[in-house]
Amino acid sequence: MTAALTAAQFVFHDGATQSFTADGRTTYVERGVPSAGEWSVAGDGTFSSFWPPTYRATYTVRWIVENGARVGVSFTDTRSGVRYDGRYQSAAS
Repeated sequence: MTAALTAAQFVFHDGATQSFTADGRTTYVERGVPSAGEWSVAGDGTFSSFWPPTYRATYTVRWIVENGARVGVSFTDTRSGVRYDGRYQSAAS
């Protein structure tokens, strides 16, 4: 899961971007405004994020595959069931 999250920056349908680093840091940028958070992989294989000072969320993570290629990751909130699809930003983007 770490390799999937740190492979490249993600772009979401609304144009927001998110990047993850191997040391557990993440930056989400919406409308040009960045916010910094932390992430980790839980023992059950879920992904957890923390956005100071108090916001925490847990997600199930799945590959997005098109034509046999991994093009991104789908994050599904384990509480609400809401899904967010992050596509890898290509060098041409």
